[in-house]
Amino acid sequence: MGMWSIQHSLLRIHHSVQKVANMCDVHTWKCQRVGKWLKRAGFPQYVQSFTQEHRIDGMALLSLTEMDLRSPPLELKVLGDIKRLMLAIRKLQRENQYHLAITQRLENGTRLRHREFMQGNGSDFAESDGFTHSDDSSSENRVYIPTFKPEIWKTVISFLYVFLVFLVTAFVMVIVHDRVPDREKFPPLPDLFLDSVPRIPWAFVMCEITGLVLCAIWCIVLLLHKHRFILMRRMFALTGTVFMLRCLTMLMTSLSVPGDHLECSGKLYGDFWTRLHRAFVIWSGLGMTLTGVHTCGDYMFSGHTVVLTLLNHFITEYTPRNMYTLHISSWVMNLFGIFFILAAHEHYSIDVFIAFYISSRLFLYYHTLANNRVLKHGDKDRTRAWFPLFSFFESEVDGIVPNEYEWPFPIPSIFMENEENDM
Repeated sequence: MGMWSIQHSLLRIHHSVQKVANMCDVHTWKCQRVGKWLKRAGFPQYVQSFTQEHRIDGMALLSLTEMDLRSPPLELKVLGDIKRLMLAIRKLQRENQYHLAITQRLENGTRLRHREFMQGNGSDFAESDGFTHSDDSSSENRVYIPTFKPEIWKTVISFLYVFLVFLVTAFVMVIVHDRVPDREKFPPLPDLFLDSVPRIPWAFVMCEITGLVLCAIWCIVLLLHKHRFILMRRMFALTGTVFMLRCLTMLMTSLSVPGDHLECSGKLYGDFWTRLHRAFVIWSGLGMTLTGVHTCGDYMFSGHTVVLTLLNHFITEYTPRNMYTLHISSWVMNLFGIFFILAAHEHYSIDVFIAFYISSRLFLYYHTLANNRVLKHGDKDRTRAWFPLFSFFESEVDGIVPNEYEWPFPIPSIFMENEENDM
């Protein structure tokens, strides 16, 4: 009985994922699937005409216009049905702009220009090495179609990169601890927020709980996203780069602690092996107070803010645009997490502001380059010199990664048959 319940739950999850995935995979629908969609949309009277008489599949459905519905051979007679059906089709078109763009370009048989790019989940196209040819083999009818190779080996390298950066960060935090200014000589610096808001002892724990919730959401997105390896690679690359920058800023300048509640005494880890052991403790606990890690001296800039901000941006970027509740919740958790950091008096306000600004700007700058082939390939030598990691990780990624989803685990055929019957 218990095994059946687990399989039934997995089937329901798979069915839910398929519903989300189908929003972005209309181009793969067969005529039978179009008929089922017409019935659910409230137009069963047109199923035979669409699917049997005119063999309209997913691609054909996405390319329909109101004129197609009005004129022969479809020639719908009821004005209200025409308007309502067109609204439903336009909704599908908005959710499938990426594949619709390719279909339209292939039908037109024209070369895509550098500056053409779709909104939402569309893509930016430009001339490149690979082309798909239409029936006419002339150069003017070549159309570039972007590809998204998983390149798992690059994802492994990006993981090793962020793994190494976290080790270096933990060791730098130990070094910085030994350089913490004496509070007797260097009291906390004046801060507009910290001087105005009393300290809330439990706020920092709430910040970390908020971060764990965002992390759980992001893991679910990664699990279900069709291009999960590209997403992981970008997450590791951006996180490692921001934390490497954080290491440099911590080494350059040591600030006095922001509150008297932080019991910091310098020169506790003078021996190299003692430092190494302490760095391992910080690294293994991910620098979180929830895991028993307590540090001081790493106040340039806030690592917790970096993690919260990057998780928020990745969640909102790689989930469907119509998931407004999820996106608003993600931003609220990001901002509340930042507030909790300040309310706990664990960082100066400038630390949090700089961390948020650097993380968000680097995320947007990285994705602007990645999504726009003109910017990425316009000056390859300069891009390789200034952004070697970007050039390496994104060399085989063309345009905006479409938000397509799939259930990653195999489902027994008997359950798949039941699902098809339910549809």
